[in-house]
Amino acid sequence: MFRKLYDWTMRQAARPKAGRALAVVSFLESSIFPIPPDVMLIPMCLANRARAFEYALICSVASVIGGMFGYAIGHFLIETVGQWIINLYGYADKWHAFEAAYAEWGVWIILIKGLTPIPYKLVTIASGAAHFSLTVFIIASIATRGVRFFLIAGLLWKFGAPIESFIEKRLTILGWVFLIGLIGGFIAVRYIF
Repeated sequence: MFRKLYDWTMRQAARPKAGRALAVVSFLESSIFPIPPDVMLIPMCLANRARAFEYALICSVASVIGGMFGYAIGHFLIETVGQWIINLYGYADKWHAFEAAYAEWGVWIILIKGLTPIPYKLVTIASGAAHFSLTVFIIASIATRGVRFFLIAGLLWKFGAPIESFIEKRLTILGWVFLIGLIGGFIAVRYIF
């Protein structure tokens, strides 16, 4: 299962429109889509290390713009679309606790959660719902998303061949670890707040 996805992504990285696909996934992940762009970013950087920082920039910019879309959902559409997304991910019963934590720790939540597998879309929607400063939200999002994606790209650019070899030898276990981490992020939000 993971091998086919990995091989497919490696083939997509060689295509001229790879950056566009990465931008779309990065944008959607920040507002509605459950899969983080790292799933595409890592294989794409490994397949074309010369473009690693370009891919990180694409991820960062698209993620921040997607975050602004999530912010707008929270700010203008919390009662309809926002509530639907919150319910879709099973966070309806924890939403008020998340809002309260957000009111107290806003910028720190953006900075910390933007680096973790905890769903960033919840942060973007909560930022809008809490009427958090849009300027501070954008600056914090640029910082946290940029650090995350450029760190990944930098490590893959510098140590690409050994990392690629490590990933390919342990693809199944790394795939399961990633999947468990992703699910764990969603579960953590449910039980932490």
